[in-house]
Amino acid sequence: MFEETQEEDKQSSTRGIIIAITVVVVLAIVGTLIYLDSKGALKPSSSTAATTSAPTVVANADPAKDLHVLGAKMDKDSTGLVAVWLVDVKNSSSTLTYSHIKYETTYGGADNNVIGQNQGEMKASIGPGEEQNVEFRDAQYPTGTAWFKVKITGATATQ
Repeated sequence: MFEETQEEDKQSSTRGIIIAITVVVVLAIVGTLIYLDSKGALKPSSSTAATTSAPTVVANADPAKDLHVLGAKMDKDSTGLVAVWLVDVKNSSSTLTYSHIKYETTYGGADNNVIGQNQGEMKASIGPGEEQNVEFRDAQYPTGTAWFKVKITGATATQ
């Protein structure tokens, strides 16, 4: 009879200790979260949001002046129907990065007349002072092409 009472007392005291430890741990976690929230550690800061946002687009940039075609090579693809270009482009700007570079290709015949023109966009990003080889597929390769040229017509500039 006394043994049952002692065993119940041991079990209830063990439960009490477990409950007390659980309450202390929960209070410590809640206290830590309240402290971190008061210090602003749980909220994204405006400076973090500003650094992860998209780069600033520069409105007064002049890609026609800053981007130069240093060399261009054009071949037909394996089907012989599509023009494949390899263009060496240099960015002479010391502060601007250019992407979404727009171009115009011109194809001429032996009689020096234009037989085809196309416009498109190079999928490249060229940083300040960088030079890059850009490959792209252009329009259908015009029959009778004797000469060709590529020129840069625009781009998106960012700092």
